Amino acid sequence: MNLREQVEALLPNWERWYPSLFDAASDLGVIKARVCSPDSLLLSNRHSGIVEAAKRAHREKWGGEE
Repeated sequence: MNLREQVEALLPNWERWYPSLFDAASDLGVIKARVCSPDSLLLSNRHSGIVEAAKRAHREKWGGEE
């Protein structure tokens, strides 16, 4: 069930009361904020594993130094 379907199940006419699906879902408790460390918000940290895997695959295919 997607977000819109969950909100509509709880409040069928949510569009009359809320300007956006996000606002309705937030007020109805369908989505909740999570506390996370500031380091996890940096894209460089979040994607470092992907970058390392790409570098490793490149070295395996084309050779090169680590």
